[in-house]
Amino acid sequence: METVIIVIHLMVVLALVLVVLLQRSEGGALGMGGGGGGGGGGMMSARGSANILTRATAALAVVFFATSLGLAIIAKNGERPASILDAVPGAPTAPAGNDGSSGNGILDQIKPAPAPEGPQVPPAQ
Repeated sequence: METVIIVIHLMVVLALVLVVLLQRSEGGALGMGGGGGGGGGGMMSARGSANILTRATAALAVVFFATSLGLAIIAKNGERPASILDAVPGAPTAPAGNDGSSGNGILDQIKPAPAPEGPQVPPAQ
C-alpha cells in the first residue's frame, strides 16, 4: 500500500511542477514576460487556459497534501525497528584489553606461531 501511495505521490509532484511551469508569469519580475498575445489562432484564450491551469494546480495541490498526510500516517503507524537505546545493557562494559583480560574477538583467538630455536641469522655461504 505504501508503495502505491509513493508512486501516486511522485506522479502528482511531477504533474504539479509541470503545471506550475506552464503558467504564465504575471509579474514579469525577471523581464521574461509571456510573449504570446491573445491571437485567435490558439485553442483557448489566455484567460481560459490560465483558469484551467489554476484549477489544475489547486487540484494537484490537494492530492499532494493528501498523499503526504497518508504517507506520514503510514510511517507513524507502521512497524519500525526497535531503538538502539532499548537494547543497551544495564552495566557498561569496558573494551577488551584495557584491564589485562583477554577478549573474545577473532584476533584474540589466533595463536601466534612458536618462536624458532637457535640463531636468527641466515647461514653464511
